Amino acid sequence: MTGTAVAVLCALAAAALIAVGSVAQQTSAAAVPDTDSFVGSLLRSPRWWAGILGDGGSYVLQVIALVFGSVLLVQPLLVASLLFALPLAAATTGRRVTRTTWLLAGALCAALAIFLLAGNPSEGTGDAAAARWALPLGTVLAVTAAAVVVALLSPRRRALSFGIAAGVLYGVTSAFTKHVTDLAEHGIPQLLGSWQTWTLVAAGATAIYLQQRAFQAGSLTASLPALTVGEPLAAIVLGVTVLGEHLRTDGPGRILVSAAVVVMLVTTVALSRAQAADTPADAAATPAPAPPPETPRHR
Repeated sequence: MTGTAVAVLCALAAAALIAVGSVAQQTSAAAVPDTDSFVGSLLRSPRWWAGILGDGGSYVLQVIALVFGSVLLVQPLLVASLLFALPLAAATTGRRVTRTTWLLAGALCAALAIFLLAGNPSEGTGDAAAARWALPLGTVLAVTAAAVVVALLSPRRRALSFGIAAGVLYGVTSAFTKHVTDLAEHGIPQLLGSWQTWTLVAAGATAIYLQQRAFQAGSLTASLPALTVGEPLAAIVLGVTVLGEHLRTDGPGRILVSAAVVVMLVTTVALSRAQAADTPADAAATPAPAPPPETPRHR
C-alpha cells in the first residue's frame, strides 16, 4: 500500500470518528441549561467523554495521515465527516435520510475525488520561519475573533458563528501538526521548546471550547457544516501561503480543481440546509424545562 493510500484511508477513518464524536458531544452540550455551569456539566457527562474519545482517535488518525500525505490531501477528505454525521444525526431523531440528502452527498464525494485526482496535491515544508507565519496566521486568527464577536452579539447566528471560529482554529492545528510531529522525533526538549507546539495546544484547546459552545447554541446541522468547511479552508490557506504546498495543476486541471472546491462548499451548505428542513425535531434536542409546581390555593 502506498503512502498516499494510507493517508487517504486514515483521513476517511478520522472523518468517521469526527462524526460519531460530534453527535455525542452535541447531544450532551445541547442538554446543558444556560443557568448551569457549562464546562462542569460537560465534564460530568459520560456521553460527552465518549465524544471526546472519538475526537482523540480522529486526531491520532489525522497525525498518521499527515505523516504520509500533505495538508492539502488530508484536509479535504475530512469534509466527509459531514456525510457520516448527517445520517447519524437523523437516526438519533428517528427520521430517514431523504433522496435530496443522498444526492448532495454523492455530489460532495464526486467533488472530493476530482480534487484529489486533478489536483494531485504535493507536500511542502513544515518548519517555516515565524516571520513567514505572521501575516497568514494573523489573518486567520482575525477571522476567528470576528466570528466569536458575531456569535456573542447575535444569538440567532451563535451556533453558525461559533462553528466557523472552531473550524478555523482546527485548521490552524492541522497546519501545525505536521511540524510538531516531526519535532517529536528529535526529543522532548526540542518539542517543548518550540513555539509551534504551544500554538498548537492553545489553538486546539480553544477550538474544543468554541465547538462545545456551538453545539450548545443550536442543532448539529446548524454548526457542523461550518466546522467541516472552516477547518480545511483554514488549513489550505496556511498550507499554500506558509508551508509551500501547492496543487500540481495547469489549464483544464486548474479549472476542475476550482470547480471541485466550489462544489464541496455548496454541497456542504446545501446538505446542512436540507437536513435541517427534513429534521425539525433536531432543533428541539434540548428538553423543555418542567413547569413550576402549582401553588396551592387556600379557601
